[in-house]
Parts: sequence; C-alpha cells; structure tokens
Amino acid sequence: MGMEEELVPFEARARERFEAWMATQEADGRTFSAEQRRWLEDIRDHIAGSVSTGRDAFDLAPFSQQGGLGRAYEFSGEALTRIQEELNQALAA
Repeated sequence: MGMEEELVPFEARARERFEAWMATQEADGRTFSAEQRRWLEDIRDHIAGSVSTGRDAFDLAPFSQQGGLGRAYEFSGEALTRIQEELNQALAA
C-alpha cells in the first residue's frame, strides 16, 4: 500500500509533485509563459482539491472566470488533454 512515515496533506504532496513535473518539462525543453504557468497552477490546485481534473473542470471557477475550455485550448492547443492526463497521473499517483 505504500505506507508513509509521516501524514502529509494531499495539497502539499500535489504541489511537490507539480514542481517535479515542471522540472521534467523544462528538462525536456518545454517552456511555459507566465499565463500558461498560471493555468497549470490552477489545474494543479483543482487536482489538489478534487484528486483529478477533466474537461468539465473548465466549467468551474477559476477556469470559467478566465474563459473556460476555449481559453484553455488557446494556450495549450491539442496538448490540453495530454497535459491533464499527465498532471492527473503525476499529482494523484
């Protein structure tokens, strides 16, 4: 079951895992603008509160206040689904 020595809040664990994921992206040569980073952080926070994210998340705040799914596609294009899947796996694993 992978018992932990110390009980760590899921949100803190998700943030650590997100930073590791970002480091991997940067090591692979992927860069993100400040706006893209903000969206990725919002996705991270959604996963931290809901344990996963899907397309329906973009109907909710804060995504809906920033343009929802359409705006998310503007910053990520077809990579949006892949990014969500990667973050779901990396943060909630």
